[in-house]
Amino acid sequence: MSALKHITISNYKTNSGKTTDISLSYQVFGLSLGEAPIVLVIHALTGNSNVIGENGWWNDLIGENKCIDTKAYTILAFNIPGNGYDNNPENLIENYRDFTARDIANLFALGLEELEIENLFAAIGGSVGGGIAWELAALNPNLIQHLIPIATDWKSTDWLIANCHIQDAILNHSSTPLADARMHAMTLYRTPESLTQKFHRTKKEETLFNIESWLNHHGHTLTNRFSLPAYKMMNQILRTIDICEDRGGFLEVASQIKSCIHLVTINSDLFFKPEENWNAYVELKSVKENVTINEIKSIHGHDAFLIEFDQLARFLKPIFKVKANAFKTISKCVA
Repeated sequence: MSALKHITISNYKTNSGKTTDISLSYQVFGLSLGEAPIVLVIHALTGNSNVIGENGWWNDLIGENKCIDTKAYTILAFNIPGNGYDNNPENLIENYRDFTARDIANLFALGLEELEIENLFAAIGGSVGGGIAWELAALNPNLIQHLIPIATDWKSTDWLIANCHIQDAILNHSSTPLADARMHAMTLYRTPESLTQKFHRTKKEETLFNIESWLNHHGHTLTNRFSLPAYKMMNQILRTIDICEDRGGFLEVASQIKSCIHLVTINSDLFFKPEENWNAYVELKSVKENVTINEIKSIHGHDAFLIEFDQLARFLKPIFKVKANAFKTISKCVA
C-alpha cells in the first residue's frame, strides 16, 4: 500500500471568507512523481485516496496492465480534507458549511503547486469527485489534458441539492445519523429495477425483507468506518458544485477549459441525471471540438460507475493508450 503523505496549507481562506489551516493528505501509485504522465484521481463521497491495492476502490480500472496502467502513469490521489481517512480527529472539519466544492479544487491546486506539478495528463473522478474535477479545470483551464468527469455534472442541480438537504437534516437530527443517512442515500444510488433484480421481494426472516437487511447492512458498515463530521463535510461538498458561480454562464466558463473533455454518464442514474450531461455536451459542441460523451448502459443507477467496469474501461482505453504529448499539442479528443 502506498504511504499516506501530508501537505500543510496554512491560513487557507475559504470562499466564504473563513481562514483555517488545512492538512491535505495524498497517496501516489504506479511510477514516482516526475517519472511519468500524472493522472489525478478524485474520490467519491465515502471514498478516499486508496485507489488501488488492498481495499483499493478502483482496482478494476487502475493497476498493472489495466485500463489506466500503473506501469505507464503516475497515479496521484488527494483526500478531500475532512473525509477522515488519516484517522486524525484534529483534521476533521466541524465547520463544514464554510466549505464548497470550489474550495476543495483550490486546495488541490495548492497541493499540486506544492508538489511542483504544472500539468496533469488526466483528472478523473466519479460522482462528487468528478464535480471537483470540473471545478479544478475551471479554476485552471490549462492544467489538465484530459478531463474525465464520470456520473457527475458541472453543477449541483435542484434535485441533488434537495437530496443533500434531506441528508443534512438526517445527519443533524437523527439518533443514528450515519446509518439513516446512508440508507436514504443507497436508494438514490441504485434504481427500482436494480433492487428488484437483486431481491425479488424475498425475506431474510419472517418479518424482515432482504432489501431491508441490505440497507441495514450498508448503514451499519458505514457507521463503523466513517465519522459524522466527515459525512457532513462530504455532503456539503456534493451540494455546492458550480463552476459558474461568480464567473458567468456555462458556455462562457467551460469554453475556456483547454482540456479534452470526456463526459461519461449513466442512462439509469437517478442522482446525476444523464439528460444534464447530454445537454452540456450539446452546448459544448457548439463552441468546442475536443469534447466527447459516452453513456454506461445499466439498470444499477448511479453506482454503475463502480459496477460496470467493462463498459467504463472500453470508453477510457483510447484515452490512456495515447502518448502523453505536451499539453499545447493537444487539440482534438480521441474518439
